Amino acid sequence: MISRRTFLATVPGGLVAWPLVARAQPLAMPVIGFLSSLQASDRARIMPAFHQGLNETGYVEGRNLAIEYRWAEGQYDRLPALAADLVRRQVAAIAAISGTPAGLAAKAATATIPIVFAMGSDPVDQGLVTSISRPSANVTGVTFFTAALGAKRLQFLRVLVPTTTTIAVLTNPNNPASVTEKAHVEAAAQAIGQHIKVFDAHTEDDIDRAVAAIAQQHIGALCVFADPLFLNQRQKLATLAARHTLPAIYANREHAEAGGLISYGASRTDAYRQAGIYVGRILKGEQPANLPVLLPTKFELVINLKTAQALGLTIPPWFLFQADEVIQ
Repeated sequence: MISRRTFLATVPGGLVAWPLVARAQPLAMPVIGFLSSLQASDRARIMPAFHQGLNETGYVEGRNLAIEYRWAEGQYDRLPALAADLVRRQVAAIAAISGTPAGLAAKAATATIPIVFAMGSDPVDQGLVTSISRPSANVTGVTFFTAALGAKRLQFLRVLVPTTTTIAVLTNPNNPASVTEKAHVEAAAQAIGQHIKVFDAHTEDDIDRAVAAIAQQHIGALCVFADPLFLNQRQKLATLAARHTLPAIYANREHAEAGGLISYGASRTDAYRQAGIYVGRILKGEQPANLPVLLPTKFELVINLKTAQALGLTIPPWFLFQADEVIQ
């Protein structure tokens, strides 16, 4: 019988060492794509919550996960090419974050790579999934359901500006979600006898023209629809509204933080975190079709009291009491 020591001494060292070397080889780091309608400058606002969700599933960017970023900078026509580039790179999953156009572009680009969206429209209406509870194929995600909240924003604006005869609505018709939100707002306005007038804006320059037209027509208040372009241009919108003494309500708290009068909508921070969790679970082997679309559970009413005072508005105490945050 040959002893273990004698056997090891007679076998070439490379043959013994090979299994050890193989076991020591690091696994390939997964790469995901991040596709957004927003600007790269919004990265610091979006990514902490998304990273938190990834971290909760054990993934840390730069340690055991790489992310390829693609920002459309509010130009929706760039999204198909950006999505196609991520598909060519064979990413493990695509996070289509903030905006219905990003989710639609990702779905059009691939039927096999898992997609996790975070957006404001109804994903069933937009054709992204066949069911909220049982998404089909390779797509799932989180919705803010901003369109369904349009009627509520209209009611809030009437509380703040009860004497206005007409409320302007600013929408981006390039965003498919605007059709649904417009329908909700028009139905709500008709139910309460409120006259509204719709203004379209496709670009930054369109925003200037639209707000100028609203002011020239002496319309008393403005409801800004949820849209990545308007979120990108939140500082411009706040500045224009202040210049024309125009009370306005928005879908995202970032608008109120930028100087807008009031915002009401689902928490995007929570949605981005949930999207990060879903991406992590998919990387661990779960299928998008088995992950139900998540609905918002946290809503935020933010009032900028400083802006209200500059506009000469008095906010009812009971309304202030409802606010999740009052910016002094």
